[in-house]
Amino acid sequence: MTVIVQEPLLEGYVVNQTQIVGDLSESGTLQLDGGFATPDSNAFGHAFRDFEKESDRQAGVQEFYRINHINQTYEYVLSKREHYGKLDKAVMSIWECCELLNEFVDESDPDLDEPQIEHLLQTAEAIRKDYPNEDWLHLTGLIHDLGKVLLHPSFGEEPQWAVVGDTYPLGCAFDESIVHHEFFKENPDFYNPKYNTKYGLYSKNCGLDNVIISWGHDEYMHMVAKMNKTTLPPVALFIIRFHSFYALHRAGAYTHLMNDEDHEMLEWVKIFNKYDLYSKSKVRVDVEEVKPYYQSLIDKYFPSKLRW
Repeated sequence: MTVIVQEPLLEGYVVNQTQIVGDLSESGTLQLDGGFATPDSNAFGHAFRDFEKESDRQAGVQEFYRINHINQTYEYVLSKREHYGKLDKAVMSIWECCELLNEFVDESDPDLDEPQIEHLLQTAEAIRKDYPNEDWLHLTGLIHDLGKVLLHPSFGEEPQWAVVGDTYPLGCAFDESIVHHEFFKENPDFYNPKYNTKYGLYSKNCGLDNVIISWGHDEYMHMVAKMNKTTLPPVALFIIRFHSFYALHRAGAYTHLMNDEDHEMLEWVKIFNKYDLYSKSKVRVDVEEVKPYYQSLIDKYFPSKLRW
């Protein structure tokens, strides 16, 4: 049995004064379901994002989140943003970075144990099938996890807890919808009166641009793309930065920090998440066959070499 997930309709959304064109109905509204059929189970035969299911892999995932939640503090994230914001680790192309990820498997992911380049191409190809005219979204699918290159020795060989996993705000209270919320009780920010209230350091509707998010591949890739002056639309950068922020786009937490623009772009994150999560499978993508297409998109939206 397959389940068709129906997404809400999004009124025509404008990015950089250019109308995003998707599958348009006669009324001119953008149909967001894309026809994507979500599978019943992940690559291991379990429900997707089931963090309670007993399995050999599950024990490792739980330990991952324990260490992550203890160590991701507000001050820690500021130090990482400053360190990696120099973009002095490497100079290479987008595709060269994709190839580096062949060496890594995401320990926080209960749904897949394949090298990361497989997931990138599965995501991008699924989006391309349903949204053939949105080339910016195809490329976003390809590059959204490239920040996981932080795991590579050339980039400091960061531990997985500092690179992957669900993300969440720092500088305000940890919402109970965050996976394995119980481990935050060992995080010093949990008891800091500056950080442990609903708004903490922030104000109502301040906008997510002004919120510090836990450090990892999402933040890093957002930084790399923006500082290398990508011409991808702002909504693509929003997807890259917040695609792992499940407490927001799945549980509806932290909406009190969002402004109107955030609410509009969040609809695209919800669309993207369906492909990011449910396209994970053991079906291989022919890399050499699809590479020319994605290289053309890289050339369109990025310089030939980027600082990382």
